[in-house]
Amino acid sequence: MLSTEHTAKIKATVPLLETGGEALTTHFYQVLMSEYPEVRALFNQTHQQQGTQARALANAVLKYARHIDNLGALGQLPAQIIQKHVSLQILPEHYPMVGTCLLRAIREVLGEAIATDAVIEAWGAAYWQLANILIGAESAQYAQNAAAPGGWGGARQFAVIEKKVESTEITSFVLAPVDGGAVLNYQPGQYLGLKLQINGQEVRRNYSLSQKADGRTLRISVKREPKGVVSNYLHSQVEVGVVLEVFPPAGEFVLGAGTAPLALISGGVGITPTLAMAETALEQGERDVVFIHYARNPEVQAFKETLAAWAHKHPRFTLHLAYEEGATEGVASGRPSLAHIQQWVPADADAYFLGPKPFMQCINRALADHGLPTERRHFEFFGPSEALN
Repeated sequence: MLSTEHTAKIKATVPLLETGGEALTTHFYQVLMSEYPEVRALFNQTHQQQGTQARALANAVLKYARHIDNLGALGQLPAQIIQKHVSLQILPEHYPMVGTCLLRAIREVLGEAIATDAVIEAWGAAYWQLANILIGAESAQYAQNAAAPGGWGGARQFAVIEKKVESTEITSFVLAPVDGGAVLNYQPGQYLGLKLQINGQEVRRNYSLSQKADGRTLRISVKREPKGVVSNYLHSQVEVGVVLEVFPPAGEFVLGAGTAPLALISGGVGITPTLAMAETALEQGERDVVFIHYARNPEVQAFKETLAAWAHKHPRFTLHLAYEEGATEGVASGRPSLAHIQQWVPADADAYFLGPKPFMQCINRALADHGLPTERRHFEFFGPSEALN
């Protein structure tokens, strides 16, 4: 139970978190990986090395401390954490490991003079307040996934039944359940989790589903990253017939209902969830769809044939492509700009956008300058969630 005294102690640490939060969370991850190496599979080690995971956690911890007495002010943060945890199968037994290492990191980074026993007690109460909320919500989601038609709990075996090169960087994998059963109808925009064994080590990753739900298969489209352990493994070693362990789809960046024009804006491999959104919206036939995609050049742009076919088949589908280099006839040249947004995005649109962080910062500013209010701007980051501003 979080007392008034606990709340005051937490609030008092906010200035320290504002200046030293990232050092604290970096140390936390070092302690966690050292003390509990079995959890390494739950974390993308590239994000660890780049510091983005520690930065994201520092932002989350700071936000939690600031609003410890008003959790409603956390907005979508708990939902994002819950969905990411579900996709990776975070379980109740993982929480004591994290809590122990977090409190140890607070004591070791802030020092005993600041991180007194009373402060550690307050942070312990605060941690378990949030942990119990997450555990309850995640357990409910696991039960819902297992009970849904075509659903399942934990890992389910899927075989690769199609592997298709979409561009020089992106390859699609179509997966079908080995048991021959149905597949739950996920929401457009969601992602799934993969559990893999690579070089004797377990790793887990999330990949967006790049087609609408059909009740039979799942499709992911993966960009090969130069140093990506999993993406290189999938591109180079996973062929048709290989069996993968798959966790149920998750994610709260999903296509909402409505009849307003839909603007889907993506950069690079950010195109993957917008494909599922566009395909679903076109099938429903209730709204105009404006599809805007930015790529470095024609060679790396994926799904050319699919997009061209939609533009030819659906009168309510409008396609805008832009290449940073090598623009061809009918394709804009350059990076995202306010001029593009003003020209292409209807003023009353619901906009969904996804891509690298600088791309998303640009799109968010441009949409705001174009007059789209916050509630009409929807986004999700690749990897750890970070602030757009």
